[in-house]
Amino acid sequence: MGLTDNFFKKVENKTNVDKETILSLANKLQNDNMKDEKTLKEVITTLSKITGKSVSKEQEEKIINTVMNDKIPTNIEKYYS
Repeated sequence: MGLTDNFFKKVENKTNVDKETILSLANKLQNDNMKDEKTLKEVITTLSKITGKSVSKEQEEKIINTVMNDKIPTNIEKYYS
């Protein structure tokens, strides 16, 4: 098993999200599609379904506005501690 496969296996074990889903979401966000509201809504909906966490319309709009206005925090690790 290669390093990349090992990484995806760890992510899958921790999150129950498989490699194909991760790659599919990453592919949607390539080529500056993060500035496309429709793409962002699709990714948010997919992540919501995967994680089993609901996202209100207000939360969705806040996420979209944050991403589209380049206000994503650079120290995102602090949110996972």
